Amino acid sequence: MPIHDWTRVDVGIFHDFHHDWIFTIKCALNTGILPPDYYALAEQVAGGFHPDVLTLERNHPASPAAGGNGPSAAHSSNGIVALATAPPRVRFTAAAEGERHARKRQRITIRHVSDDQVVAILEIVSSGNKGNRHALQSFIEKAVGVLDAGIHLLTLDLFPPGPRDPQGIHAAIWSQIVDESFQLPPDKPLTLASYAAGDVIRAFIEPVSVGDDVPRMPLFLEAGSYVTVPLQPTYLAAFDAVPKRWRDELESSTAG
Repeated sequence: MPIHDWTRVDVGIFHDFHHDWIFTIKCALNTGILPPDYYALAEQVAGGFHPDVLTLERNHPASPAAGGNGPSAAHSSNGIVALATAPPRVRFTAAAEGERHARKRQRITIRHVSDDQVVAILEIVSSGNKGNRHALQSFIEKAVGVLDAGIHLLTLDLFPPGPRDPQGIHAAIWSQIVDESFQLPPDKPLTLASYAAGDVIRAFIEPVSVGDDVPRMPLFLEAGSYVTVPLQPTYLAAFDAVPKRWRDELESSTAG
């Protein structure tokens, strides 16, 4: 089943699907994808940002092997993939190094109320995030602030660019990180983008279109390692819960 044209239905229908997709992704992460020391929660508030899924790590002292950023070596056999040996298979990559992304902004600290450390955020973009200039700018500022705080980010945008983001949500975010532009392929107007935070911010971008399958995307747990999120099966499970009247509408528009 391909990606549907969500502009064809009322925003409330996507909102309902959105919640189910969040739930299925969270369940997938917590039932075999995340290593034992990590867990995912849905729709928690983090430093003013309202992410769909937070990935947290149990609070414990960092081991020397982890370089102060968590137990990387201990998880090598638990589903984490090393970036150096198996880079994500995406169409575009980019990096912003050192002073190139040193912006004059206050850093934010993002922690869960339990004091376990937030290491990654997943956000499904809604039409409301692009509904007006203030909403889009607020989303971008919070996304960049999350990366500034060393939190990894995965954004899923199934809505086409509009007048406020003519090259998509990734281009809007990236232009605030480094002085370089990004241009979407004309035939792939939707954007999935994963960001590895750190001294070097790395972006992994996969443009898609209505009618495509939803590709697997990396969710970084450390700057040099990630897990792969099974977006297609979770999308399908969430879509199955959409009322039949709206499934028929979406499937007919995609088939046409």
